[in-house]
Amino acid sequence: MFNKILIANRGEIACRVIKTAHKMGIATVAVYSDADVDALHVRMAGEKVHIGGAPASESYLGIDNIIKAAKQTGADAIHPGYGFLSENPEFCKRLEKEGITFIGPGVKAISIMGDKISSKKLAEEAGVNTIPGHMEVIKDAEEAVKIASKIGYPVMLKASAGGGGKGMRVVYNDDEAREGFNSAVNEAKSSFGDDRVFAEKYIENPRHIEIQILGDKHGNVIYLAERECSIQRRHQKVIEEAPSSFLAMETRVNMGTQSVALSKAVDYNSAGTVEFIVDKDQNFYFLEMNTRLQVEHPVTELVTGVDLVEQMIRSAAGEPLNIKQEEVIVNGWAIEARVYAEDPLRGFLPSVGRVTNYIPPEEGDNIRIDSGIFEGSEISIYYDPMISKVISYGKDRDEAIDTLRLALDEYYIRGVGHNIAFLSDVLKAPRFRSGDISTKYIEEEYKDGFNGGTLSLEAWNILVAVAVTAHSCEVGRQSTISGRMNEDASSFSETWQVQIDGEVQSANFLMTGEGCNVITGGIVYNIETLWAPGNPVFSGTIDGEKISVEVEYLDDGYRLTYDGANEIIHVRSEREMQLAALMPVKEPADMSKYLQCPMPGLVVSINVAEADEVSTGQILCVIEAMKMENVLRAERDGRITKISAVAGDSLAVDEIIMEFE
Repeated sequence: MFNKILIANRGEIACRVIKTAHKMGIATVAVYSDADVDALHVRMAGEKVHIGGAPASESYLGIDNIIKAAKQTGADAIHPGYGFLSENPEFCKRLEKEGITFIGPGVKAISIMGDKISSKKLAEEAGVNTIPGHMEVIKDAEEAVKIASKIGYPVMLKASAGGGGKGMRVVYNDDEAREGFNSAVNEAKSSFGDDRVFAEKYIENPRHIEIQILGDKHGNVIYLAERECSIQRRHQKVIEEAPSSFLAMETRVNMGTQSVALSKAVDYNSAGTVEFIVDKDQNFYFLEMNTRLQVEHPVTELVTGVDLVEQMIRSAAGEPLNIKQEEVIVNGWAIEARVYAEDPLRGFLPSVGRVTNYIPPEEGDNIRIDSGIFEGSEISIYYDPMISKVISYGKDRDEAIDTLRLALDEYYIRGVGHNIAFLSDVLKAPRFRSGDISTKYIEEEYKDGFNGGTLSLEAWNILVAVAVTAHSCEVGRQSTISGRMNEDASSFSETWQVQIDGEVQSANFLMTGEGCNVITGGIVYNIETLWAPGNPVFSGTIDGEKISVEVEYLDDGYRLTYDGANEIIHVRSEREMQLAALMPVKEPADMSKYLQCPMPGLVVSINVAEADEVSTGQILCVIEAMKMENVLRAERDGRITKISAVAGDSLAVDEIIMEFE
């Protein structure tokens, strides 16, 4: 077994590997860039080594510096995590030459499977179902149009070295094929240093289901059932679960058998994933093989009880698998939600900056948190904006969903935007709960984007009850401090007027021996809580059911966040409500004549000039953030009067790029 492992990664996956290494009694080394000098993975590891500047190309992608760090610290093995160098065959070759063990599969598997063109050819030879397409590199945009037309729209243009949704475009006509090819090439080159793109038929409304495999250096390969990853946005997974509610046992076995056959064809000897798309009739087609640990691996660990990182380490050390296929048992259900620093109300654009407050849900038997940040951490423009992953476990799918929804309500994050409201909104939707999902779920359910969660009548009344309780606690505390309340606090009662979204309803509050009662909408809600004014999350029970509501104090009222919805609530006396109605409303500034930068990013190109006449839908500029290109288009016809940015500029959110007449 290894004495010391260097983790050639950062963030939550580096922390995840360190935890298992420490559990196994193995010393660890963290590497870090200028941007990560005080990162959580650096704090957790036994040793740390600085490897370069903030851009990944100067640090986490720097093979020489990482090998130097391993030699300097005496690390005899390197775990790559995912992303960065995890699927780089040249890195593996260098490590082999230097006598350092790579905790992952061999060069053969990485080389073949890391290239989507060669991997598909091998899959066909191994008897794995594959998607029709053009497996040669596309030379230019015009050839992309010809090939796409021949295959038949819709077509998926994909970077050969791609992954994580980068370098992928679905195109439905010739114009989209031209534009999609150029964007895919640029994104692939920026993300992977490899601009090769190919094309394949796009299967509409498929489910994305993947098989987790494990292999060793003795020829043994098994599969650990499947994960469903159909909830995606821009081809990036958002919510994953294990097992899938869709697969029949026969389909599951066939997918697993083909995955093992493919793995054996490349002498696979570590943890890996074979990804498939599955149509409505359970026909399945090979998508790609990821020769590394997946972001969503925790759901498999929770339902099988297998520590995948430990298995990777043991396999790399030459130990045979200690699990046989017939011993793999799936118990219960697990669901993972990826918490990102992004703004769902602005098209999910990345949100960067310092996390000023961070309180995650409490971990326990049914909740696991994989995080790479702490309060005060910086979400950098240079890396993936993931804050954490929250994974729930239940005896069945419904219980896992309910547990995850409650956990999301328990988060408290300030300083950066996040997608928790969106995640909650997805989980509570009847369609999601029924299991009627596909990779187009988000596109179909949020055709106009995410505009904030909606409240059911029950959730509405719960927010009223929480707001009234919070406000009554405040008033009661003020009265007690000033000495004005002569009667026992347990008999404190009051009638309030509550305003949400312009609607006003009456609510009565009464302290009881066990807690308090709030009567609103003709319903009595019994509330028990240890919450005190100033706490950011209101936790307790309402009629015996656990509840968590985020409470933010405003100058006049509260902003409450619950179950995917965010509402400003005013709790006033009847007279205060009458006076508030007389207050003038401040109108927001008119910014319709300006194009503002929607997120912090780098200007890739300015596609127009001052005095140009532009039409609706015309490309104005391209902004890159988190290695993803974002094309900004004209929302109306007009003339450009001023351009305030040039290619290469680094812009802040809402910074003005250009002005219109």
